[in-house]
Amino acid sequence: MATFNSDFRRSTVVALLRIEGISILALGLFLIVKGLIDGGKIEWFVISGILALALSGGVGLLVAAKGFKAKKMYGRAPAVLANLIAIGVSKYIFEAGFWWAALPLTLYAALTIYCAISLVPEKN
Repeated sequence: MATFNSDFRRSTVVALLRIEGISILALGLFLIVKGLIDGGKIEWFVISGILALALSGGVGLLVAAKGFKAKKMYGRAPAVLANLIAIGVSKYIFEAGFWWAALPLTLYAALTIYCAISLVPEKN
């Protein structure tokens, strides 16, 4: 029974990290396209900054998901750190009056942190 619970949490954290990684990549692409279409005068260093952060964050979470799927624990720290940052960001979203966006982000990040931390590394 403990193996099932561990496997379920592992597959849950893999799915959550994949969704989060793809979402960050899509959000970065959206921000770049929106900046190019709306203003037309977006600076190259702004685009490069958005691209660098979206690529590093999105690809980092996808690599963390791959590590969890392979039962390696090198993905635990990036997964926990990224979701702790997401909880901090949701605080500012809540203070801006967008509680309907902050609440799901907080719950999503908390679930991912719980699943990532609760997995115990297997001994070889």
